[in-house]
Amino acid sequence: MMSPKKNTADVFDITFVGAGPTGLFGAFYAGLREMKVKIIDALPQPGGQLIALYPDKLIYDTPGFPSILSKELASCLTEQASQWKPFMALGERALELKRTPLPGGDDGQECWIIETDKDIHYSRTVVIAAGIGAFRPNKLKNESISLFEGKGVEYWVNDVDDYAGMRVLIIGGGDSAVDWSLALEPIAEHVTLIHRREGFRAHDTSVNALKDSSVDTRIFYELREFQGNESLERAVIFDNRTGDESTIEVDAGILALGFKADLGPIREWGLETIGRRYIKVNSKMETNLPGIYAAGDVALQEELDPLNLIVVGYGQVTVAVNYAYAAIKPGEKVFPGHSSERVAD
Repeated sequence: MMSPKKNTADVFDITFVGAGPTGLFGAFYAGLREMKVKIIDALPQPGGQLIALYPDKLIYDTPGFPSILSKELASCLTEQASQWKPFMALGERALELKRTPLPGGDDGQECWIIETDKDIHYSRTVVIAAGIGAFRPNKLKNESISLFEGKGVEYWVNDVDDYAGMRVLIIGGGDSAVDWSLALEPIAEHVTLIHRREGFRAHDTSVNALKDSSVDTRIFYELREFQGNESLERAVIFDNRTGDESTIEVDAGILALGFKADLGPIREWGLETIGRRYIKVNSKMETNLPGIYAAGDVALQEELDPLNLIVVGYGQVTVAVNYAYAAIKPGEKVFPGHSSERVAD
Protein backbone atom coordinates (compact mmCIF):
# COMPACT_ATOMS: atom_id res chain seq x y z
CA MET A 1 0.00 0.00 0.00
CA MET A 2 1.36 3.40 -0.98
CA SER A 3 1.74 6.07 1.68
CA PRO A 4 -0.99 8.73 1.78
CA LYS A 5 -0.09 12.14 0.39
CA LYS A 6 -0.85 14.94 2.85
CA ASN A 7 -1.82 17.66 0.40
CA THR A 8 -5.23 19.22 -0.23
CA ALA A 9 -4.42 19.23 -3.95
CA ASP A 10 -4.77 15.45 -3.82
CA VAL A 11 -8.30 15.62 -2.42
CA PHE A 12 -11.00 15.21 -5.06
CA ASP A 13 -14.45 16.76 -4.87
CA ILE A 14 -16.17 13.54 -5.89
CA THR A 15 -15.04 9.97 -6.50
CA PHE A 16 -17.06 7.34 -8.32
CA VAL A 17 -16.55 3.74 -7.26
CA GLY A 18 -17.45 1.99 -10.51
CA ALA A 19 -16.72 2.88 -14.15
CA GLY A 20 -19.83 1.41 -15.71
CA PRO A 21 -22.46 3.51 -17.49
CA THR A 22 -23.67 5.09 -14.24
CA GLY A 23 -20.20 6.01 -13.00
CA LEU A 24 -19.06 7.32 -16.39
CA PHE A 25 -22.13 9.49 -16.88
CA GLY A 26 -21.80 10.72 -13.31
CA ALA A 27 -18.16 11.66 -13.96
CA PHE A 28 -19.25 13.62 -17.02
CA TYR A 29 -21.96 15.44 -15.09
CA ALA A 30 -19.66 16.22 -12.18
CA GLY A 31 -17.15 17.63 -14.66
CA LEU A 32 -19.90 19.77 -16.13
CA ARG A 33 -20.36 21.23 -12.65
CA GLU A 34 -16.61 21.91 -12.52
CA MET A 35 -15.93 19.37 -9.79
CA LYS A 36 -12.57 17.63 -9.44
CA VAL A 37 -13.42 14.03 -10.38
CA LYS A 38 -11.89 10.60 -9.84
CA ILE A 39 -13.13 7.16 -10.96
CA ILE A 40 -12.06 3.87 -9.34
CA ASP A 41 -12.84 0.50 -10.89
CA ALA A 42 -11.57 -3.06 -10.45
CA LEU A 43 -11.57 -3.74 -14.19
CA PRO A 44 -8.62 -2.60 -16.33
CA GLN A 45 -10.81 -0.52 -18.63
CA PRO A 46 -13.98 1.56 -18.23
CA GLY A 47 -17.38 0.20 -19.23
CA GLY A 48 -18.39 -2.21 -16.46
CA GLN A 49 -20.92 -4.83 -17.56
CA LEU A 50 -21.01 -3.33 -21.05
CA ILE A 51 -17.45 -4.52 -21.62
CA ALA A 52 -17.11 -7.45 -19.21
CA LEU A 53 -20.31 -9.35 -19.96
CA TYR A 54 -21.72 -8.48 -23.38
CA PRO A 55 -19.45 -6.17 -25.42
CA ASP A 56 -21.01 -7.11 -28.78
CA LYS A 57 -24.65 -7.03 -27.74
CA LEU A 58 -26.95 -4.33 -29.06
CA ILE A 59 -28.45 -1.94 -26.50
CA TYR A 60 -31.85 -0.53 -27.49
CA ASP A 61 -32.93 1.49 -24.45
CA THR A 62 -30.28 4.16 -24.00
CA PRO A 63 -31.28 7.72 -24.97
CA GLY A 64 -30.14 9.07 -28.32
CA PHE A 65 -29.39 5.71 -29.95
CA PRO A 66 -32.00 3.58 -31.74
CA SER A 67 -29.50 0.78 -31.11
CA ILE A 68 -25.82 0.67 -30.22
CA LEU A 69 -23.26 -2.05 -29.46
CA SER A 70 -22.38 -2.30 -25.77
CA LYS A 71 -18.70 -1.66 -26.43
CA GLU A 72 -19.52 1.38 -28.57
CA LEU A 73 -21.76 2.78 -25.84
CA ALA A 74 -18.93 2.27 -23.33
CA SER A 75 -16.58 4.10 -25.69
CA CYS A 76 -19.03 7.00 -26.13
CA LEU A 77 -19.59 7.31 -22.38
CA THR A 78 -15.83 7.23 -21.75
CA GLU A 79 -15.25 9.93 -24.36
CA GLN A 80 -18.04 12.03 -22.89
CA ALA A 81 -16.59 11.77 -19.37
CA SER A 82 -13.00 12.26 -20.53
CA GLN A 83 -13.58 15.77 -21.88
CA TRP A 84 -13.34 17.01 -18.28
CA LYS A 85 -10.16 14.96 -17.68
CA PRO A 86 -11.22 12.90 -14.65
CA PHE A 87 -8.50 10.88 -12.94
CA MET A 88 -9.09 7.18 -13.63
CA ALA A 89 -7.74 4.60 -11.20
CA LEU A 90 -8.49 1.44 -13.17
CA GLY A 91 -7.54 -2.09 -12.15
CA GLU A 92 -7.95 -1.13 -8.49
CA ARG A 93 -10.32 -2.88 -6.11
CA ALA A 94 -11.82 -0.63 -3.42
CA LEU A 95 -11.25 -2.22 -0.01
CA GLU A 96 -11.88 0.26 2.81
CA LEU A 97 -13.74 3.51 3.38
CA LYS A 98 -12.75 5.76 6.27
CA ARG A 99 -13.52 9.27 7.51
CA THR A 100 -10.46 11.45 8.14
CA PRO A 101 -9.52 15.12 8.74
CA LEU A 102 -8.94 16.99 5.48
CA PRO A 103 -5.22 16.57 4.64
CA GLY A 104 -3.38 19.86 5.01
CA GLY A 105 -6.45 21.57 6.41
CA ASP A 106 -6.76 23.26 9.80
CA ASP A 107 -10.44 24.19 9.86
CA GLY A 108 -11.85 20.93 11.18
CA GLN A 109 -13.14 19.79 7.80
CA GLU A 110 -13.20 16.09 7.02
CA CYS A 111 -13.10 13.97 3.90
CA TRP A 112 -13.20 10.32 2.98
CA ILE A 113 -10.32 7.91 2.36
CA ILE A 114 -10.85 5.07 -0.09
CA GLU A 115 -8.16 2.43 0.25
CA THR A 116 -7.71 0.11 -2.72
CA ASP A 117 -5.40 -2.83 -3.27
CA LYS A 118 -2.95 -0.40 -4.91
CA ASP A 119 -3.33 3.11 -3.50
CA ILE A 120 -5.06 5.51 -1.12
CA HIS A 121 -7.54 8.09 -2.44
CA TYR A 122 -9.00 11.17 -0.75
CA SER A 123 -12.40 12.61 -1.64
CA ARG A 124 -14.91 15.03 -0.16
CA THR A 125 -17.83 12.99 -1.47
CA VAL A 126 -18.18 9.48 -2.90
CA VAL A 127 -20.74 7.98 -5.26
CA ILE A 128 -20.93 4.20 -5.19
CA ALA A 129 -21.87 3.14 -8.72
CA ALA A 130 -20.67 -0.43 -8.43
CA GLY A 131 -23.51 -2.02 -10.40
CA ILE A 132 -23.88 -5.60 -9.28
CA GLY A 133 -20.43 -5.49 -7.71
CA ALA A 134 -16.79 -5.87 -8.63
CA PHE A 135 -16.15 -8.35 -11.42
CA ARG A 136 -13.81 -11.28 -11.06
CA PRO A 137 -13.60 -13.85 -13.85
CA ASN A 138 -14.66 -17.41 -13.20
CA LYS A 139 -11.67 -19.72 -13.52
CA LEU A 140 -11.12 -23.39 -14.25
CA LYS A 141 -9.23 -25.61 -11.83
CA ASN A 142 -6.38 -26.33 -14.20
CA GLU A 143 -2.74 -25.72 -13.30
CA SER A 144 -1.69 -25.12 -16.91
CA ILE A 145 -3.91 -22.04 -17.21
CA SER A 146 -2.00 -19.95 -14.67
CA LEU A 147 1.26 -20.63 -16.54
CA PHE A 148 -0.01 -18.72 -19.57
CA GLU A 149 -2.16 -15.97 -18.05
CA GLY A 150 -1.05 -12.80 -19.80
CA LYS A 151 1.03 -14.90 -22.19
CA GLY A 152 -1.79 -15.87 -24.51
CA VAL A 153 -4.53 -16.71 -22.01
CA GLU A 154 -7.06 -13.97 -21.21
CA TYR A 155 -10.52 -13.70 -19.64
CA TRP A 156 -11.97 -11.00 -21.90
CA VAL A 157 -11.26 -9.31 -25.20
CA ASN A 158 -10.07 -5.72 -24.92
CA ASP A 159 -9.63 -5.16 -28.65
CA VAL A 160 -10.59 -7.69 -31.35
CA ASP A 161 -7.88 -6.29 -33.62
CA ASP A 162 -5.26 -7.69 -31.24
CA TYR A 163 -6.24 -11.15 -32.51
CA ALA A 164 -5.79 -10.45 -36.22
CA GLY A 165 -4.31 -13.47 -37.98
CA MET A 166 -4.21 -15.56 -34.80
CA ARG A 167 -5.48 -19.05 -34.02
CA VAL A 168 -7.87 -18.59 -31.12
CA LEU A 169 -9.48 -21.05 -28.72
CA ILE A 170 -12.53 -19.78 -26.83
CA ILE A 171 -13.93 -21.73 -23.90
CA GLY A 172 -17.49 -21.16 -22.70
CA GLY A 173 -21.16 -21.36 -23.59
CA GLY A 174 -22.66 -18.00 -22.68
CA ASP A 175 -23.18 -14.69 -24.43
CA SER A 176 -19.57 -13.58 -24.12
CA ALA A 177 -18.17 -16.81 -25.57
CA VAL A 178 -20.53 -16.74 -28.55
CA ASP A 179 -20.22 -12.97 -29.11
CA TRP A 180 -16.43 -13.04 -29.06
CA SER A 181 -16.35 -16.05 -31.36
CA LEU A 182 -18.47 -14.18 -33.90
CA ALA A 183 -16.53 -10.95 -33.48
CA LEU A 184 -13.17 -12.67 -33.99
CA GLU A 185 -14.25 -14.89 -36.89
CA PRO A 186 -13.52 -12.33 -39.65
CA ILE A 187 -10.29 -11.16 -38.00
CA ALA A 188 -8.54 -14.25 -36.65
CA GLU A 189 -6.98 -16.92 -38.84
CA HIS A 190 -9.10 -19.57 -37.12
CA VAL A 191 -11.52 -19.63 -34.18
CA THR A 192 -12.35 -22.76 -32.19
CA LEU A 193 -15.12 -22.65 -29.59
CA ILE A 194 -15.49 -25.49 -27.09
CA HIS A 195 -18.38 -25.95 -24.66
CA ARG A 196 -18.71 -28.79 -22.19
CA ARG A 197 -22.34 -29.56 -22.87
CA GLU A 198 -25.03 -29.30 -25.52
CA GLY A 199 -26.90 -26.01 -25.75
CA PHE A 200 -25.61 -22.46 -25.31
CA ARG A 201 -26.70 -19.90 -22.72
CA ALA A 202 -26.63 -17.15 -25.33
CA HIS A 203 -29.34 -15.32 -27.26
CA ASP A 204 -30.97 -17.38 -29.99
CA THR A 205 -29.98 -14.91 -32.72
CA SER A 206 -26.33 -15.22 -31.68
CA VAL A 207 -26.47 -19.01 -31.55
CA ASN A 208 -28.05 -19.13 -35.00
CA ALA A 209 -25.33 -16.82 -36.33
CA LEU A 210 -22.74 -19.12 -34.78
CA LYS A 211 -24.21 -22.11 -36.60
CA ASP A 212 -23.96 -20.23 -39.90
CA SER A 213 -20.38 -19.09 -39.24
CA SER A 214 -17.02 -20.69 -39.94
CA VAL A 215 -16.24 -20.98 -36.20
CA ASP A 216 -15.11 -24.52 -35.37
CA THR A 217 -17.70 -25.23 -32.68
CA ARG A 218 -17.21 -28.37 -30.59
CA ILE A 219 -19.77 -29.27 -27.95
CA PHE A 220 -19.02 -31.74 -25.16
CA TYR A 221 -15.38 -30.65 -25.31
CA GLU A 222 -13.25 -29.41 -22.41
CA LEU A 223 -9.71 -28.22 -21.85
CA ARG A 224 -7.16 -30.79 -20.73
CA GLU A 225 -4.05 -28.62 -20.85
CA PHE A 226 -2.45 -25.53 -22.31
CA GLN A 227 1.09 -26.02 -23.63
CA GLY A 228 3.91 -23.81 -24.85
CA ASN A 229 7.29 -22.35 -24.03
CA GLU A 230 7.47 -18.57 -23.50
CA SER A 231 3.85 -18.15 -24.60
CA LEU A 232 0.81 -20.25 -25.46
CA GLU A 233 1.32 -22.56 -28.45
CA ARG A 234 -1.07 -25.51 -28.11
CA ALA A 235 -4.17 -26.70 -26.33
CA VAL A 236 -5.10 -30.28 -25.55
CA ILE A 237 -8.88 -30.67 -25.53
CA PHE A 238 -11.00 -33.77 -24.94
CA ASP A 239 -14.47 -35.10 -25.63
CA ASN A 240 -16.01 -35.56 -22.17
CA ARG A 241 -18.24 -38.38 -23.49
CA THR A 242 -15.44 -40.59 -24.76
CA GLY A 243 -12.24 -39.15 -23.29
CA ASP A 244 -10.72 -38.83 -26.78
CA GLU A 245 -8.08 -36.09 -26.92
CA SER A 246 -7.16 -33.62 -29.64
CA THR A 247 -4.22 -31.25 -29.76
CA ILE A 248 -4.76 -27.97 -31.62
CA GLU A 249 -2.30 -25.20 -32.41
CA VAL A 250 -3.39 -21.93 -30.78
CA ASP A 251 -1.89 -18.48 -30.28
CA ALA A 252 -4.52 -17.29 -27.82
CA GLY A 253 -6.96 -18.83 -25.37
CA ILE A 254 -9.96 -16.88 -24.08
CA LEU A 255 -11.76 -18.26 -21.03
CA ALA A 256 -15.24 -16.77 -21.40
CA LEU A 257 -16.68 -18.47 -18.34
CA GLY A 258 -18.55 -15.54 -16.91
CA PHE A 259 -17.82 -13.35 -13.93
CA LYS A 260 -18.59 -13.35 -10.24
CA ALA A 261 -19.95 -10.02 -9.11
CA ASP A 262 -19.97 -9.21 -5.42
CA LEU A 263 -20.16 -6.06 -3.34
CA GLY A 264 -17.31 -7.63 -1.39
CA PRO A 265 -15.60 -5.16 0.98
CA ILE A 266 -18.31 -2.54 0.34
CA ARG A 267 -20.50 -4.58 2.71
CA GLU A 268 -18.11 -3.68 5.53
CA TRP A 269 -18.27 0.09 5.02
CA GLY A 270 -21.11 0.68 7.47
CA LEU A 271 -23.75 1.30 4.82
CA GLU A 272 -27.39 0.43 5.39
CA THR A 273 -28.47 -2.22 2.91
CA ILE A 274 -31.65 -3.78 1.61
CA GLY A 275 -31.09 -7.50 1.33
CA ARG A 276 -27.65 -8.54 0.14
CA ARG A 277 -27.53 -6.65 -3.14
CA TYR A 278 -28.70 -3.12 -2.54
CA ILE A 279 -27.43 -0.05 -0.72
CA LYS A 280 -30.29 1.86 0.87
CA VAL A 281 -30.67 5.45 -0.41
CA ASN A 282 -33.17 8.28 -0.04
CA SER A 283 -34.65 10.44 -2.80
CA LYS A 284 -31.39 12.46 -2.96
CA MET A 285 -29.45 9.21 -3.48
CA GLU A 286 -27.84 9.74 -0.06
CA THR A 287 -26.83 6.74 2.03
CA ASN A 288 -26.75 6.71 5.83
CA LEU A 289 -23.13 7.98 5.73
CA PRO A 290 -22.60 11.74 5.24
CA GLY A 291 -21.21 12.57 1.81
CA ILE A 292 -21.66 9.02 0.52
CA TYR A 293 -24.17 8.48 -2.29
CA ALA A 294 -25.14 5.46 -4.38
CA ALA A 295 -26.67 5.19 -7.83
CA GLY A 296 -27.47 2.62 -10.49
CA ASP A 297 -28.07 -1.09 -9.99
CA VAL A 298 -26.51 -1.06 -6.52
CA ALA A 299 -28.89 1.59 -5.10
CA LEU A 300 -32.47 1.17 -3.93
CA GLN A 301 -35.03 3.27 -2.09
CA GLU A 302 -36.85 1.23 0.50
CA GLU A 303 -40.35 1.87 -0.85
CA LEU A 304 -39.48 1.12 -4.49
CA ASP A 305 -38.96 -1.98 -6.59
CA PRO A 306 -35.60 -2.38 -8.37
CA LEU A 307 -35.40 -0.98 -11.91
CA ASN A 308 -31.97 -2.13 -13.05
CA LEU A 309 -31.83 -0.18 -16.29
CA ILE A 310 -29.02 1.95 -17.71
CA VAL A 311 -31.35 4.91 -18.17
CA VAL A 312 -32.38 4.77 -14.49
CA GLY A 313 -28.71 4.88 -13.49
CA TYR A 314 -28.19 8.02 -15.59
CA GLY A 315 -30.99 9.80 -13.74
CA GLN A 316 -29.99 8.61 -10.29
CA VAL A 317 -26.34 9.58 -10.64
CA THR A 318 -27.32 13.03 -11.93
CA VAL A 319 -29.37 13.53 -8.76
CA ALA A 320 -26.45 12.28 -6.62
CA VAL A 321 -23.92 14.59 -8.30
CA ASN A 322 -26.04 17.71 -7.93
CA TYR A 323 -26.73 17.09 -4.25
CA ALA A 324 -23.05 16.25 -3.67
CA TYR A 325 -22.13 19.56 -5.32
CA ALA A 326 -24.41 21.49 -2.98
CA ALA A 327 -23.05 19.56 0.02
CA ILE A 328 -19.42 20.57 -0.59
CA LYS A 329 -20.24 24.10 -1.74
CA PRO A 330 -22.60 25.55 0.89
CA GLY A 331 -24.91 28.16 -0.52
CA GLU A 332 -24.71 26.86 -4.08
CA LYS A 333 -27.87 25.65 -5.79
CA VAL A 334 -28.61 21.99 -6.38
CA PHE A 335 -30.07 22.83 -9.80
CA PRO A 336 -27.17 23.52 -12.17
CA GLY A 337 -29.07 25.24 -14.95
CA HIS A 338 -29.25 23.74 -18.41
CA SER A 339 -26.11 22.29 -19.94
CA SER A 340 -26.46 24.33 -23.12
CA GLU A 341 -26.35 27.49 -21.03
CA ARG A 342 -23.30 26.33 -19.06
CA VAL A 343 -21.31 25.30 -22.12
CA ALA A 344 -22.25 28.56 -23.84
CA ASP A 345 -20.78 30.47 -20.92
